[in-house]
Amino acid sequence: MSEPGAPGERPDGNEPRYPYPQQPHQHGYHYPQWQPPGSPKKTSPAAVVLIVGSVVVVILMLLAFLAWGYPGFLRESDAKSAIGTWSEPSATALSPTPATTASAPVTLPGGGRAPMPKRTKPLADPVTCAFPPASGSPAPKKVAPPPDGPAPSSGSVGVRLATSAGDIGLTLDRALAPCTVVNFLSLAKQDFYDGTSCHRLSVTAGLQMLQCGDPVGDGTGGPGYTISDEVFPELTYGRGVLAMAKTAEPDSGGSQFFLVYGDVSISPEYTVFGSIDDAGLGVLDSVARGGIDPARPGIGDGSGPPKIPVTFTHVTTP
Repeated sequence: MSEPGAPGERPDGNEPRYPYPQQPHQHGYHYPQWQPPGSPKKTSPAAVVLIVGSVVVVILMLLAFLAWGYPGFLRESDAKSAIGTWSEPSATALSPTPATTASAPVTLPGGGRAPMPKRTKPLADPVTCAFPPASGSPAPKKVAPPPDGPAPSSGSVGVRLATSAGDIGLTLDRALAPCTVVNFLSLAKQDFYDGTSCHRLSVTAGLQMLQCGDPVGDGTGGPGYTISDEVFPELTYGRGVLAMAKTAEPDSGGSQFFLVYGDVSISPEYTVFGSIDDAGLGVLDSVARGGIDPARPGIGDGSGPPKIPVTFTHVTTP
């Protein structure tokens, strides 16, 4: 799922020449002689009107503030968050404000699932995959990357996620993202996902999904290597879609993925590599209705850990 030295220090470690602010010289300073005060000036009518008007404006602003809350320019932005990991956690990311939408009613989409996206031009079969090491700190959970080399770009694979909230069936589509399918199966067969929990639920319109796959549990973790994006312009992210999360950088995916149970309106930058079965969508609906846990920190965009925990006990693969 990045400290400068103390004030007054020099880079070479020596004492600064002027460790404190220099005071102005007071030698030879002469204070002005005291003069008897003159008679006070009368306040003009225009000044009186201006003062009274200012007081009235301040009172009206105070009443408006009490009635309607913060003015618009002070309110938190309603912009939707992109789906990704934190490649370099900051102090804000480590101690964010708990989500404020946890108690809000969750509106789930009615009907069935959205149509799966399809490539207008099929991929070569096979394709060549590579899984280079990720830069930064070591992986929090040791795992071997898949071997570089060819991967089939046709056919599908059934996978079942056994979770604390219920089973979620997946169908991985090699025609959409063959290297991503190879990666997911490799991680599952090494029990990488066992014991991990889905760390981010979003119930906001335009970003209704559950994000999982981080061994750290806060959006900063990965497998220690990256996979290339397998995207195309026609990608969409409707109900029932399974897709990879990543950072803001291209080709930065690893182990985190998201399960779409509602409406997700984002640009086609996230690899879609499969679909969710009806029983799995029912599990996701129940988790979404439970909302976000206000007792646990979110990431400051209205999303956060689900109140109903979703912990993977095992991933069954062919």
